[in-house]
Amino acid sequence: MTAGIVARADKPEAATLTRSLMEALGKRGVEVLLETRTAEAVGARGVDEQQLGAACDLLVVLGGDGTILRALHRMRGEAPPIFGINVGSLGFLTGVHGKEWPKAVESIVAGDFRLSVRTMLRVELVRGGATVEAFTGLNDAVVSRGQHSQLIKVAVHIDDEELSVYHADGLIVATPTGSTAYSMSAGGPLLLPDSACLVITPICPHVLTNRSTVVSDHARLELRLVGGGPGVTVNVDGQEIRDFGPGDVLRISRAAEKLRLATLPGRTFSGVLRDKLKWSGSNV
Repeated sequence: MTAGIVARADKPEAATLTRSLMEALGKRGVEVLLETRTAEAVGARGVDEQQLGAACDLLVVLGGDGTILRALHRMRGEAPPIFGINVGSLGFLTGVHGKEWPKAVESIVAGDFRLSVRTMLRVELVRGGATVEAFTGLNDAVVSRGQHSQLIKVAVHIDDEELSVYHADGLIVATPTGSTAYSMSAGGPLLLPDSACLVITPICPHVLTNRSTVVSDHARLELRLVGGGPGVTVNVDGQEIRDFGPGDVLRISRAAEKLRLATLPGRTFSGVLRDKLKWSGSNV
């Protein structure tokens, strides 16, 4: 078995944990490959993310949810199952605490880990009738007014039928995985990973009846900018940011690719939610 390691190299504790994992996995016969910046942090040799994704059977990511998203986008579709170990506070994707790394090693060596298959987005930017760029995202696609104070108007069509024109700071289209990210902060619902749907959430809408809308993940969405000043952008997972202007069309649908997210056996998304959101019930 070959395991790749990607760490948030600017955190000293991530470098320390990388060394521990390299030693523990190596002693158990697992070949370990390191991403370039991770390798530099521990004084070793490494490879870039695309090579790493193609060469390893499992990718261990040390950091936070953002570290997973960055690695995923840099691998551009070459992602093996990802086992996230959090360096810092517990994340939704990195659902294993750093102090639990010995359990993670045993789980990886035994091949005994829980896999959660996550829906991803295909996001196409269409300009002049042609697709100029296409992205694959795990969390969301976000149309934002950027630094300007003026609200924007975004028309949304679902399967060629108009849903609404949102007058807001922006608009989020999220997967169930992304429902715990920006969409949740904007007031959207929490979706379980296997919900088979997408959620459309306006950011600070001018019309208070504009609420989040949940649609099937078989739906084909088209977003058009119909009002707003310059500087409007679209970003995918906060990683890929592009200008989005009048006449442009954003086509969003379920991607053919899926992410296989690994974690400790017995570790569930509901449990992560309780830990992360500190749900302990009420004694009222």
